[in-house]
Amino acid sequence: MKKIYKLIYFTEVRRLQGVLIMLMLFSINVMAQNTQNISGRVVDETNQPIPGVTIRIKGSTGGTSTNLDGNYNISAKSSNVVVFSMLGSISKEVPVGNQTRINVTLMPDNQNLKDVVVIGYGTANKKDVTGAVTSIKSEEFNQGVMVNPAQLLQGKVAGLNVTKSGDPNAKPSITLRGPSSFREGAAQEPFYVIDGVPGASIDLLAPADIESIDILKDASSTAIYGSRASNGVIMVTTKHSKSGQARLSYNGYAAVENVSKKYDMLSAPELRQYLADNKQALNPIDDDGSDTNWQSLLERRGFLQNHNVSFGGSGQASDYGASVNYLDNKGILKNTSLKRTIVRAYINQKFFNDRLKLGLTVTNSNSKSSDIYQSQALPNMLFYLPTVNPFNTDGTYKENYNRTGSGTRNPLSIVDNNIINNLNNKTLINGMAQVNIIDGLRFTASVSSQRDQNNYSTYLNSQSGLARGVNGQAQKIDILNKSEVLEGYFNYDKTFGKHSLKLLGGYSWQEDRTNDGFGVTTQNFSNDNLGYNNLFLSNPTLLSQIAFNNAPISTLRLISYYGRAQYNYNEKYLLQASLRDDGSSAFGRNNRWGLFPAVSAGWRIISEDFMTAVPVVSDLKLRAGYGVSGNSLGFDAFAALLVYGTPAGNSKFLNNGNISNAIGPVRNPNPDLKWESTATTNIGLDFGLFKDRITGSVDFYVKKTSDLIYEYYQVSTTQFFLPTITANVGKIKNTGVEFSLNAIAVKTDNFKWTTSPNIAHNKNVVETLSDDFYKISYIQTAQLGGKGQSGNFSQLIQPGYALGTFNLWNYAGKNAAGVSTYINAAGQTIATQPLTTDAKIAGDAQPKLIYGWANTFNYKNWDLNFLVRGVLGNKILNATMASLNNPADAKLQNIPRFTLGESFNDANAYLISDRFVENGSYLRLDNATIGYTIRPKNPAIKAIRLYATANNVFVITNYSGIDPEINMGGVTPGIDNNNYYPKTRTYSFGVSASF
Repeated sequence: MKKIYKLIYFTEVRRLQGVLIMLMLFSINVMAQNTQNISGRVVDETNQPIPGVTIRIKGSTGGTSTNLDGNYNISAKSSNVVVFSMLGSISKEVPVGNQTRINVTLMPDNQNLKDVVVIGYGTANKKDVTGAVTSIKSEEFNQGVMVNPAQLLQGKVAGLNVTKSGDPNAKPSITLRGPSSFREGAAQEPFYVIDGVPGASIDLLAPADIESIDILKDASSTAIYGSRASNGVIMVTTKHSKSGQARLSYNGYAAVENVSKKYDMLSAPELRQYLADNKQALNPIDDDGSDTNWQSLLERRGFLQNHNVSFGGSGQASDYGASVNYLDNKGILKNTSLKRTIVRAYINQKFFNDRLKLGLTVTNSNSKSSDIYQSQALPNMLFYLPTVNPFNTDGTYKENYNRTGSGTRNPLSIVDNNIINNLNNKTLINGMAQVNIIDGLRFTASVSSQRDQNNYSTYLNSQSGLARGVNGQAQKIDILNKSEVLEGYFNYDKTFGKHSLKLLGGYSWQEDRTNDGFGVTTQNFSNDNLGYNNLFLSNPTLLSQIAFNNAPISTLRLISYYGRAQYNYNEKYLLQASLRDDGSSAFGRNNRWGLFPAVSAGWRIISEDFMTAVPVVSDLKLRAGYGVSGNSLGFDAFAALLVYGTPAGNSKFLNNGNISNAIGPVRNPNPDLKWESTATTNIGLDFGLFKDRITGSVDFYVKKTSDLIYEYYQVSTTQFFLPTITANVGKIKNTGVEFSLNAIAVKTDNFKWTTSPNIAHNKNVVETLSDDFYKISYIQTAQLGGKGQSGNFSQLIQPGYALGTFNLWNYAGKNAAGVSTYINAAGQTIATQPLTTDAKIAGDAQPKLIYGWANTFNYKNWDLNFLVRGVLGNKILNATMASLNNPADAKLQNIPRFTLGESFNDANAYLISDRFVENGSYLRLDNATIGYTIRPKNPAIKAIRLYATANNVFVITNYSGIDPEINMGGVTPGIDNNNYYPKTRTYSFGVSASF
């Protein structure tokens, strides 16, 4: 029996062991099925590896990323789905199944990148935008030599007019949808927001560091920025690292600049012959037998180099980056140059499961510019007689200070014996904290501080003809401007069913402190060795030889409350409303606060069922908006206050035996001074055709600006200290239409042609200058001067006419003696200089059309792009040519070849009249670039692009001056007066490399 039990026992144990072994094998097999190692490689559309791709199991939070070779490893179950994602690429999901190796190709998500638009205090999808917004991405920027970021937009944005001279130290002028202020400078230019920092200086950025620029045009878009947004808002977004990617890139180019057009002045033999033909001769002291080309002596071939190195990285919880940009631009005029270094760094870090995000960005721009006294050197370069040598036999500069006329100073001496240096250091520090409070609700706080340190130094040495007999004159001006901004705002985004709601509410505080510094001018140095570097060594003999800069320190504060609501129903019907309440210390105590409301709506017609019957239309949206924005830019803190200073013409008095500065009222107070307000109505249509092969937009707008500020309204001195006051009275209106188009004209496997034309029409008219208290019929502007014309004005601001309307003498041709004649106010033809009352309206400077046409061609690794832009229908007053056209003074100054057709007896030839009003229309091939991209097999090198660019290739115009691209900013647009700085043509070669 015992043996039987033992047998049964061993049998059951063996059976149990077999079962356990089977269970173990089954478990191992199940585990093998549940968890397995997946490896693979991720490449782009050109089969190049992509590092930094985020790889995770769908539904989980953990994951991994690809290495530099695009390879990865991850553990997954057969039932899992692996998600491959990267910013800027279309995500891909792959079921695991029984695969152990999964290779993936990620395609770029170009459409999503293009559809993101930066608006005030947030971003939006382009299809949800209800205002007039144009977005330009970095790949669409103008190429070539771009010193200022504003040049990236020339010809790219309908209604945006950007003009710039050849001067490397001059800033471009920017006007959006026509002028809307009687003030100049910042008051007529758009408001800049850089990475969310309002009012940041655009000069802080290198063009290579910019990712995109969004232009907010109408008040329904700009009103969220209230009192500073009436001229539009330009939102600049800088480059940041893409998620999961480490990057290193280099962009650099070298360029050469040549003068594209010169004034054709007479050579010495030609001038002598002209005088001989008219029985005239030069003063022997003004003719030593030389033939000097002053333009060639002052002009040179310019050289420019620009280098930008940037790196960065981004992980799941942090991203960082830095860049360095160096620019060295030697201008085409001797002793003019600009050197600039820009350093930028940022870091962002997330905490507490991404609920808290902290960020810090630091940007510094340090520049050194050298300039000449252009107002003296450039006119003399043309006027100075070519019949004299630049130097005396002893090597000193040849001068004839007794000669009258326009060319009385040796231009080479002006350039060599006078120094202007400017050191500028700008720093912007911006800190940010963002808290995700609950699902959909977040709070953002930002603090920024901007410092602008400017050190301006000049020295006119002992040989200078601009400071004769003073043994050297030095000037030092050192000014610090500071701006501090504090902002805090809540965003709430919620989607429920077919409804989507976005809410914004915030507070802003800003303080600007300007002119914190000093300026002093002194003279009489024992030698020129130290220049302006030690003013203590000057030896002024009179108190009047020391002058202090009159620029008082001012502090301006702006406090704001703002809110916005955006509603979207079923991706069809869109509604947006915003309100901003601004308070500024710049305005009168009765009007320091102002409300700026805006409302807009959109109808996505493409989402309606009936649009399925129109398959050719792939997108269609109608939008309309109305809003009010303000203009407080360009004001100092004392604009509305009673200001005491030194009255004109009475600057000194005897005070207890001491000479003291006189003090008295210099500005009347105005407690009612307030904002300039611009109300804009905008109706627009966005469309797409053939699956968005063709996209575009059409906008119609009416922009009315009221409460325009003018500084010289006449008042009674029985009520006020002074006879003029700064007040709000005028009104001005801009009405226009804009059209832009983007089309892929041709697309094959190897070839693609993209074309993007835009065109804009704007009509500007001044509506009124008076109200019940302040009365004025017109405002005379553009006092250009000139021989015998110092009191004349060439433009006027008058109701019913555009800003920039010319008011000039009426030229009637030549009489029998070859003398210029004019029609006076009585209708009579006269051959003498007319009176100021004889002037009449002679057109205006505002263009009828502004257009641009960009084209990009891609063939395999080759690319070619060019931009054509121009204006139509504007007038230019060529006052430069008028001043040069002086045959009667040819014994004292040189004349252009144009004057050979004038009678020597014409003593009126130089008078500024409508004879010199010309058609300013032009078409310019602004830039053309050809490039070749190399994609090495080395996975560490993503791409290398070599390119060559030509800027200002050619211009087609009937304008006789140097260039028809005349400054359109300010209240005196379209005037070419003493515009002698040559326009340049630039050729550059560059390399872009990404790693």
